Amino acid sequence: MEPTSTARRTEDIALDLLKFVASQGNVGRPAAGSTGFSASSSTKPEDQVTQLLDLYARCRKAVEAK
Repeated sequence: MEPTSTARRTEDIALDLLKFVASQGNVGRPAAGSTGFSASSSTKPEDQVTQLLDLYARCRKAVEAK
C-alpha cells in the first residue's frame, strides 16, 4: 500500500500536467473560428468531459511510470 502523502503528490502532479497539456492543446474547449467568431461545434459538453478524464488518466499513468 502506498503512503497517502505520495499518492496525493502523484495526483497533484498529474493534475498540473493535465492543466498544462489541456491549455496548450485547447482540450475541453469549443473550437473558435479563425475570424474569432464561434463556429458551431459538434463537440458536446459530455464529450469534452470524457476527453479531459481520459487525458487525466494518461497523465496519472505517465507520472506513476516515472
